[in-house]
Amino acid sequence: MFSKTCEYAIRAMIFIARKTKEGQRAGIKEIAKGIDSPEHFIAKILQELGRKGLVQSMKGPNGGFYLDKTSMERSLADVVRTIDGDKVLRGCGLGLRYCSETHPCPIHHEFKKIRGQLMKMLENAKVGTFTASLEKSKVFLKRS
Repeated sequence: MFSKTCEYAIRAMIFIARKTKEGQRAGIKEIAKGIDSPEHFIAKILQELGRKGLVQSMKGPNGGFYLDKTSMERSLADVVRTIDGDKVLRGCGLGLRYCSETHPCPIHHEFKKIRGQLMKMLENAKVGTFTASLEKSKVFLKRS
């Protein structure tokens, strides 16, 4: 449903949120290892997230990526829009250029319901809310 880039972005944001809650900053190598991502790929993704103000960074020996209070409260929908745009949240389920209530694709009406539920979940899911579940190993950011 999401691009690979978007999947990595969401996982990285949640990983960084956890490190931030622990009072730490995370480097590229640590993030890549923690979410099972290629380093060069996650570096580009984090650069984009940084440009858009979703993640903060500090250079130097104690540097790395972290989230400020505003970033911790960002929704997963914000991350999806930043990386993939709103196509998955607004587009046609079959990828047609034109699909509407008056000119629907074969799955338009059912997909509209699912897309609405997905949008609601992504808007309500704040980046900083996943840290407790990660700490208790109830959820995971990479395959074991």
